[in-house]
Amino acid sequence: MLPQTSVTFQTANAAIQRLFDTAESRCLDNLQMFGPHQVLVEGGGYEKIWLETQPMGGEMYAKRNLTAAVNNSLLFMDTQRADGRLAGSIQCLPDGSIEAQFNKFQGFCFPDAALNLYWWLKQDRNYLHKLQRCLIRFDEYLWRTRDSDGDGCLESFCVYDTGEDNALRYGDAPVYCTTDTPPEGSSIVPMASMDVMSFSYAARDTLAEISAILQDGQEARWQNAARQVASGLKARLWNEEKGACFDQDRFGEPIPVLTHNNLRCMYWGSFSPDMAMRFVNEHLLNPAEFWTPMPLCSVATNDPAFRNAPENNWSGQPEGLTYQRAIRALERYGCEPLVTRLGHRLMQAVMEGGYLFTQQFDPFTGAPSRVSTITKEPLLPGSSDPIQDSYGPTLLAVLEYIAHIWGVHMHRGQLWFSLGSGDPYTYQQQWDNQVYRIESDGQFARIFINGKEITVSPCGRRLITDTNGRLIATRTIETHHPTTATEENHHDQYAG
Repeated sequence: MLPQTSVTFQTANAAIQRLFDTAESRCLDNLQMFGPHQVLVEGGGYEKIWLETQPMGGEMYAKRNLTAAVNNSLLFMDTQRADGRLAGSIQCLPDGSIEAQFNKFQGFCFPDAALNLYWWLKQDRNYLHKLQRCLIRFDEYLWRTRDSDGDGCLESFCVYDTGEDNALRYGDAPVYCTTDTPPEGSSIVPMASMDVMSFSYAARDTLAEISAILQDGQEARWQNAARQVASGLKARLWNEEKGACFDQDRFGEPIPVLTHNNLRCMYWGSFSPDMAMRFVNEHLLNPAEFWTPMPLCSVATNDPAFRNAPENNWSGQPEGLTYQRAIRALERYGCEPLVTRLGHRLMQAVMEGGYLFTQQFDPFTGAPSRVSTITKEPLLPGSSDPIQDSYGPTLLAVLEYIAHIWGVHMHRGQLWFSLGSGDPYTYQQQWDNQVYRIESDGQFARIFINGKEITVSPCGRRLITDTNGRLIATRTIETHHPTTATEENHHDQYAG
């Protein structure tokens, strides 16, 4: 039987309390049965589990429902093809059968999240061995099929390989690709891809972690293999003058579109610290590019390929999924205060938008993009279509930012107690027979484990402990205390 988990959060801030309670309630709408397996679908009109979102989303939901969390990863492992390929999406058909779909990669927000479940599962070695075999086979598949010209740089074959629906930079590339060879007739694909290279890096980096746990003598092998991919990514796709990566078309020409995919590389860990800080300081925090009033556009706003399109479109508007990935991306590189700032901005946008959890937001106003749940197109006057709501990545991002600002998060067997400032609050995480609790007056916080007070700390910090409360590290999560709903918009330099 899996450990039981739950979260409670009470704050004196009525608007944030409503936000938390609404997100909790609407997440329940996204729990579905795929045959005998309970899963958390993407929601907002997307009724499948996708490799780009749901293993990550499921692991975030482990704080509340470990059954769905584990199934969101296990179903991808269990449906892996004999040749090593993972399904890009999995659907439950009307008769209750499960269909694994292999017509795109659709991202790879899988290995890091799947490994973290090992600790939620009380260090289940059978699960860990299964994940190890899955990642080895997928990495082998990538290098067997996605380096068609043998230059050491992995390729995207179609738009949905990287999940960038309607992205202009993909030009005439097909939406899907069902073959293991490049499609013919496109001027763009096979595209040398920072995303697909990072798929391999993430798999190998996670395999190194697994080998360290298992002490199987393979840790150095996988570390070296991961470094080889990171070196190839930098050598082929990094532009030193511009401080960012750019994909290349089938002819080896850089595609001159400055994209948020650099932040995705940070999520996977494939950037060196220097590369990450250059992208953050020169681009992410630049208000003319990605740090708009509502930050994290998919394409820099001053790029000719930017489109402020409200429909499902990765050519411009900030996406709930990008906010979800940004947490891990920035924390990997020591940018915790930026996570806090982004969390406040996302929460503000959802609250000001009427507690509507949509897929996209206007980058200049923060208004939620009001589209049809059915068509994902803008709602027309008089339309009877329901408005998109309960979009899972936005729901989970809000709940995860709350946990990373004012709550408890478990990462690789460590406990992260994040002591955000502001209004008085309590946050409690239950995990099996363990109860971790924060009680804060907004300036100082007390931490309890199973009812025993462990320490008192000023707010604005994150205390990292082991499961018994022994302090391992302290991090800063706030560089200033937001006093108004709207934060100033300027081009910061971030030291990390």
